[in-house]
Parts: sequence; structure tokens; C-alpha cells
Amino acid sequence: MRITSLHTYPVKGCHRLDHDVAVIEPWGLAGDRRWMAVDADGVGITQREAPALTGLHAVPRPGGIVLNGFDVAEPLDGPPTTVRVFRSKPPVAARLAAAATGFLSDFLERDARLAWLADPRARPIQRNARADDRVSFADGFPILLTSEASLEALNGRLDDPVPMTRFRPNIVVAGAEPWTEDKWVDGRLRIGDITFRVAEPSNRCVVTTIDQETGEVGREPLRALGRFRRRAGGLPFGVNLIPDQTAVIRVGEPVLSVS
Repeated sequence: MRITSLHTYPVKGCHRLDHDVAVIEPWGLAGDRRWMAVDADGVGITQREAPALTGLHAVPRPGGIVLNGFDVAEPLDGPPTTVRVFRSKPPVAARLAAAATGFLSDFLERDARLAWLADPRARPIQRNARADDRVSFADGFPILLTSEASLEALNGRLDDPVPMTRFRPNIVVAGAEPWTEDKWVDGRLRIGDITFRVAEPSNRCVVTTIDQETGEVGREPLRALGRFRRRAGGLPFGVNLIPDQTAVIRVGEPVLSVS
């Protein structure tokens, strides 16, 4: 197996950035989901309720981020607050970038503020992890890995194939048999010089039905997953990883199941 693509999403729910090289930090790929749009209650706004996020192009810069040309500085002295990735999740300390409120509210056509995870060590992983494992504003785990072979198998059941972008992975691999990733859970993968714990399958939601280029909402591939991939915990596609080390990974590097 080998890596075929690497991706980050600087603002949770935003359009992806593609990379040839990525730095692995304890809480995920560098620059991934350190920002999040939140509502008036401090709860994260996702594509589930705001498909317009697909059109938000976020590019990190030293000391800040650029959102569709609108420059936002890291709010080092911004109002401290607590936010929730989902309403049911524990609160996490963050800072609000007040300068982005007008832009983001106009862009999403709803009340929205921009939260910055100043200290990514502030959010523990809630399950299948060690006490010192941390995660950014990602749903639950630092890194999502998907397989091209599994996508091909899924697309064989669809009238209109979907691209891998629907699943919003960080790491995409080729060279495995379809659904081999099911067997990796509770084991480890070695990618380049780093090992990763495979924490659990990634159960998919309605975001997979949203075209990541247009924001248009449909029914697939979630309906097809429901017909043949239903498991006790949901509809899995891909696996969630926790890194054991920090280092650099690159497109083309080998991926090996080591336990």
C-alpha cells in the first residue's frame, strides 16, 4: 500500500486543501481543523446544517488564516470562551476571532462566529484512546484514513459514482483489498516512519451526501452504505487513527499494517 493523497480542512467543514507533504502532530495533520464556525451558543456549525461551508476556502498563513480572501489574525488576545464540536460533546477552551463575525455570518447567511483552538492540547479524545491523546476540532479523532479500493467497491453499487472528497479524509491509500481496513481496527499502521493506532471505524453521516464542490445535497452514497455496510455502530467507511509519533509523511510513502 502507499499514500495517494493528503488533505487538511483548516476550518471544520470547509473546502479541503491538498498536500504532497504533511506534518503529523499529536492532534492531527498540522493546520487541520484548528478553526471552527460556531453558533450563538458556541456549538460548532457543520455541513449538516450549513452546506455552504463547502464553498469556504481557508488557507492558513503564519499567525492567521485567509477565508476566501478575507484575512483573519489568530485572536491571541481574543475573548476566551468555551465551544462544543457537537452539542453533546464536552466543552473545550477556545478564543473568538471577533473580526471574522460579520464575514462569516454573511457567508453562511446565519449568525456565526469563528473560534480558534489556541491550545490543541485542550481537547482530550473521548474513547478508544490514552489519557494524554488529544484531537483538534475534528469530530472525534486526529486522522481519518480511507482506501481507494473500498471507494471503487462502493461506486460499483452506485449509478453515479462519487469521488473520495465526499468522505473528507486526511490520508488516502491505494493497494489494499476493498474493506481491508475493517481488519486494521485495534491494530497499528506504519506510514513512512510513523506508527498510528487504528482506534475505530469511521461511521458516516449525511455529509457524505453533499457535493463538496457545489454544496448540493443528495442521497448517495449514504443510502448504498446503509444497504450493505451497516454495522452495530453505524455505516463505516474508513478508519480513525491516533499517531504514536510526530514526523512528516509524503504522498507515495508506503503504508503497512504492523499488528
